[in-house]
Order: sequence, then C-alpha cells, then structure tokens
Amino acid sequence: MSETEPAEGSSRGSGSVRSAALWAAASQYCLFVLQFVTSVVISRFFLKPEEIGLFSVALAAAMILSIIQDFGLTRYIGRHPTADSDTVRHCTVIAVLFSFIVAGLILALAWPVARFYHEPRLFGILALIAASYLLNPWSVVPIALLSRRLDFRATFTINCVGAVANSACALSLAALGFSTESLAWAMIAQAAVRAIAAQAWQPTPLSTKVQAARFREIVGFGSGSALLYLSGGLGMRTPDLIVGRMQGMAAAGLFSRGVALASQLHYLVAGAVSAIYYPTFARLRDEGRELGPYYERVVAAHGAIVWPAMVLLAVLSEPVILLLYGEGWSRAAPLLAYVALAECCFVALPLHMDLPILLGRLKQLLWFNLADTALSIVTLAVGAAMSVEGAAASRVVWGLGWIAIYAGWLHGMVGFRWAVMRRIYLSSAGVALITALPAFYAVHMWRTPQTLGFAGLILAALGAGASWLLAIFALRHPARDDLVATARHAIEPLLHRLKVKLA
Repeated sequence: MSETEPAEGSSRGSGSVRSAALWAAASQYCLFVLQFVTSVVISRFFLKPEEIGLFSVALAAAMILSIIQDFGLTRYIGRHPTADSDTVRHCTVIAVLFSFIVAGLILALAWPVARFYHEPRLFGILALIAASYLLNPWSVVPIALLSRRLDFRATFTINCVGAVANSACALSLAALGFSTESLAWAMIAQAAVRAIAAQAWQPTPLSTKVQAARFREIVGFGSGSALLYLSGGLGMRTPDLIVGRMQGMAAAGLFSRGVALASQLHYLVAGAVSAIYYPTFARLRDEGRELGPYYERVVAAHGAIVWPAMVLLAVLSEPVILLLYGEGWSRAAPLLAYVALAECCFVALPLHMDLPILLGRLKQLLWFNLADTALSIVTLAVGAAMSVEGAAASRVVWGLGWIAIYAGWLHGMVGFRWAVMRRIYLSSAGVALITALPAFYAVHMWRTPQTLGFAGLILAALGAGASWLLAIFALRHPARDDLVATARHAIEPLLHRLKVKLA
C-alpha cells in the first residue's frame, strides 16, 4: 500500500512499492482462500473439535521451538547492504544447521508432551512435524532474498504452490480416515513443495566454504533475534497449550478455530502488505527520512481496514461459525468475538518488533517483549482457569495491556505525533461502528444468528461494505487518500487494457 512510499514525488519508487503490495496481497488472498476452504471442509466433514485440538496442541508445542529456526536470517539478509553470494552461502549453512537442531528438539519434546497431556498420539504427530522442519531451510533463504528485492511475484508463486500441496494432502488424507495425522503430513508436503519451488526460482546451493568469523557474526545477530522470537513465541503459542491442559482437547480445538478464523481475516484484509514494510522502512532509514509520518500512515491504513473487519466479525461471529462449521462448533462463536476484538489492539501499534530491530534497539525490545509475554501468559492462565470463554476474553485484557507496554517506547523511537494518532484512532473507531451497524441490525432485529443463513449473511456483509465506504469518506479518515491511490493503482492497468481492446 502507498502508506510506505519510499520517496514522495517519485512515480517509479511509488509504483514499485505499490506493485509489491499488490503482489503481496495476491499471495495472501490465495493462501487465505486455500487455508480457509481447507479448514472449513476438514472441520465440518472430517475432524471433530477434540481432533483439531490435538493437532493445535502439538503444533503449538513445536512452534515454540521452531521460532528459532529462521534465527534472524530473514532480518539479517533484509538489512545487509549487499546480500552477496558469501552472505547467502553462510546463511544457507546456518539455516540447514538450525533445522536439524529444531527438529531434534521437537522430537526430544514429543514424548514428555504426550505424557503431560495423557495423549500418546501426540508423539507421532510431533515426530511428523519435526520432519517438516528439516525441509524449511531450502525456502527460508531464497524467500528472504526475493523479499529483499521486493519481488513478491516470485514469493506469490512459491507460497501458493506450497499451500496447494498442503490443502490437497490434508483433505485427501482426512477423507481417507487419517484423522489428526493428516494435518501433520500436510505440513511435510507443503514444506517439500515450497523448497523445490524456492530453489527453482532462487537457487541457494549448500557449500562447505564457511569462514568462522562470518559464521559468528551472523549467529551473533541471530542469537539476539532468536531469544526475542522465542519470547514472543511463548506468548503467541502457549494459549493452545494452556487451554488444552486446563479445559481439555475439545476446548483447545474450539479456541484454536476461533483464533485461527480471526487471524485469517486479519491477514486477509491487511497482513498481505506487511511483508513490504520492513524493506520499505529500511529504505526510508537509509535515505535519512523521518519515520514518524510514514508510521502514522501505516497505523491509519490498519485502523481503516482491520478495525472495521474485526468488529464486523465479532458481530457476525455466531452466524459465521454456524454456517461454516455447523452446530458442533457453536461454542466457538463467543471465542471468535473476543479474539476478533483483541486483534484491534494489536494493530493499533504495528511494526512493534520490526522497527526496533531495524533501528538497532534489539536489547530494549527483548525486555519489552518479555513483559508482553508474561502479561499474555498470566492473563490467559487466569481466564482459562475459569472457562474456555474466559481464556478468549483474556485476549482483550492482554491487548489493552499490550498497548500500554509499547505505546510510549514506540513514540520515542519513531517520533509519531500523539495528536495525529488520536485522530486516527477516533476515526477508525467511528468507521468500525458504522460498518458494523447493518450486521447488528441483521442479527438482532431482522433475524437471529440461527436463522440468518447464507443469503442473510451476504446481505449483511454487502451492507457493511457500503457503510464502510460511506464512513471512510464521511468521517474523512486519514487513510482515505492512500486507499484511493492504491485502488487506482490496481485498477488503472485493467482500464488501460480495456481501452486498448475497445480501440
């Protein structure tokens, strides 16, 4: 999106960023559709909440450790002045080495986790997940290089073919009765296909020509990042583990499905362009530009898009769950509503990890992240001790505390203006409320969540879309001009082609 253009008045620079954003968006939409359809079909026809919960717990346990697999390599390549062949060679060796370390740690953890949850099947599921991580290095470094060049057309292809492999494998094996294990085998299929596609597009052959000094330099950078991401991973991945232990696997499945649906919609409407932020802000930094005004535009874009989408999802949570997953998943509706509202908090201050890393504030970020993680775990444990609904509600409490933790620090670092931020937040809240009004009427006055149906849901969504567009212009939202510019950039090539054909 245009909120992070590298240079005002430079049509070439502006176009490259907008083009990258559009390709990143296309990639995200493709992944969303595949993941969404797969999760709906599997949850509705093949797997029960307790089976989904079993995989969620296994994946959460594995991903706490797998956070360190990247070992900061993506960030290192993104900020390196040249990313020459020597750098790529060393990063590839480190990626392969850490894939074996992560896989070994996951495998070592498999049996203790299975005994802790009294679920022997967790051992086999974790072993399959561990195997998938051995294939990841062959896509990590190539994708980092492509992202550095803002070549999101290539990453679109790589990510989409991997997602197709995941969906095809998961659906086929689930239909054949492989239960939870079908999801673990799908991870292996996805990792293998992504690795093949990434190497075909951007080869990074393994070499034994490694210098100890370069190795220590990259590992030194990665060690700080790895500790940071491990801390963040604890906050993000422990919910399924805690809910599964305190409330059982069925509750973990319900909680996981609610969280996944909210997260998928978040990334559908805004997460697609997040991949361009780091390289774009790196360019702004190198040009010596003030980051505050550009950061305000990013906040405005998130507020204009994510806030209305999340509030709308919260209002429509029950009919959405019933329509997609059926009555057997109805208890996930209030969980989805709570988690969707919590997402509004986490986009109020975007790039809270990227910018500190970019600006050399890694050590400070680690302390803030530890406080953030502690707050997440404590609030979740208190909520989960009461009920699965309490666990979901704790995410809102965590979100508000999260803003309190990072707001002042990011202000001092980036230099955004509080007056501008207040206007953005107020405008975004107004747009979100106006957007949700048609849906609220449809669910509580026109019909009920049980009787709304597919046609009613579509009408509610169309009404919300029209209300959103009206609110953006009526309230003069700060992101209005950027949204219009991005839409024009996407439409102009189509109009040009149409004119050529007509001529």
